Amino acid sequence: MVHVEQLSTRRPAVSVEELLKGFVPSPRFGEVSFATYRPDPSQPSQAQAVAMLQEFGNGAVAKQGGGLRRLFGGKAKSNGKGAKPAGIYLDGGFGVGKTHLLSSLWHQVEGPKAIGTFVEYTNLVGALSFRKTVEALSSYKLVCIDEFELDDPGDTVLMSRLMRELADAGVKLAATSNTLPGALGDGRFAAVDFQREIQVLADQFDILHIDGEDFRHRGLPTPPEPVPNSELDARMRQDFAGRTVAVDDFSVLVDHLAGVHPSRYRQMLEGIDAVVWRNVHTITEQSVALRFVVLADRLYDKNVPILASGAPLDQLFTPEMMTGGYQKKYFRAVSRLTALAREAQEAGVPQPVS
Repeated sequence: MVHVEQLSTRRPAVSVEELLKGFVPSPRFGEVSFATYRPDPSQPSQAQAVAMLQEFGNGAVAKQGGGLRRLFGGKAKSNGKGAKPAGIYLDGGFGVGKTHLLSSLWHQVEGPKAIGTFVEYTNLVGALSFRKTVEALSSYKLVCIDEFELDDPGDTVLMSRLMRELADAGVKLAATSNTLPGALGDGRFAAVDFQREIQVLADQFDILHIDGEDFRHRGLPTPPEPVPNSELDARMRQDFAGRTVAVDDFSVLVDHLAGVHPSRYRQMLEGIDAVVWRNVHTITEQSVALRFVVLADRLYDKNVPILASGAPLDQLFTPEMMTGGYQKKYFRAVSRLTALAREAQEAGVPQPVS
């Protein structure tokens, strides 16, 4: 027996407190620690990152106030302008364990604290307003920003201002970044169109590059074959027996997302164990695609398997999107959705459907 629901009928009303409670590690990193991170012996920077973050976390136990000079204690480097960096920034490719390390830091430090992706923080500002976000986070000891993104000048300026105000309130900051082939730099603060703002950000952090094999260079993963519509219900009943499954027509779901603020997508998935999408098609509008990327991230956070019919998931975004300014977001979304589709495929061995 499968309990069927629809994401396209959900419009969660979420309080400020509930939004802030969502800034915790995803289930994938809910119990990680520095002890469970396995540095590659051939990559000394990985062990160095563990040591630096542990030291940084020890310094965050007693929250300090009064601006950047008093924020980052210990042996932090000077930024060359007399002030010590405001936080620590992990730079490196996908798959070297940056999110694991950032989550381990979050677990080490006593609250109040927050961890979320760059997009989640910008969505929080959109939901609460900039000033209310500053007020809500200024009392925190630690704010962790995963997957810092440099592809939107407006959002980067917004986050730069937010971090400066939090730093002045004595909040410790930690961030990670990913880039893709063709992006400027190697995850460092470098973007021609808004170099000045990026430099302001760079001056606030100790930047540690983590070396290691970067799976970006393997190209996009190949998703499982879409399930024929005629087999979708049988597969769902077989693979997800006893679970709550959200079943939606893909077009209806995509349209519905426009009416739900992305900061509420996490709550929209509350209680959902798996999703089934009928008639997946390529998204052609940039604004629609970017909203769907947020949903993909929240599904991945909750490890929700996906069964889908229609177009393969590697055709979800147009070729222009996959090579354009937001390619990092789309590459990540396809990779994550493919991983979730594979989990659904491995949930059970399909039986022949007559």
